[in-house]
Amino acid sequence: MRPAKVLVVDDSPTMRQFIVFALQRLPGLHIDQAGDGVAALKLLSSERYDLLLTDINMPMMDGLTLVGLIRNDTINSELPIIVITTEGAEVTRERAIDLGASEYLTKPLQTARLAEIVRTLLDPDARRG
Repeated sequence: MRPAKVLVVDDSPTMRQFIVFALQRLPGLHIDQAGDGVAALKLLSSERYDLLLTDINMPMMDGLTLVGLIRNDTINSELPIIVITTEGAEVTRERAIDLGASEYLTKPLQTARLAEIVRTLLDPDARRG
C-alpha cells in the first residue's frame, strides 16, 4: 500500500485512539485527528488527505454535514470517506451514502474489517491484482 494521509474525526478521544491504533497496523499511513467537523474542515483547508473517517454524532458539526460539505468542495470532492457510528438505522446509512460516504461502519468497530476497507479505498487496484 502506498503512503497516505488519513484524517480521523470523532469527538470521543477514546474512539479516536482506538481507530488510530487500528490504522497504525497498516504501513505508510500518516494519521491526523480532529474532534469535530469544524476542526476537520480547518485541517482540510490546509492539508491534502487521502482518506477521512468520521463519526456522525459530534458537537459543533456532525459527520453527515461534514460529508455533504466535503462533497461540495471542488478540492476534496473525491476524498474517500468512511462513516463510523453507533447509528445502525438503515435510513441513517442510506442518508450517509446518498451524501457521498464511501463506506458506512457501525460500532462496535471490527478492526480487521476497517483495515480491509481502508486498504481497498487507498489502493483499489490491489483487490483486482
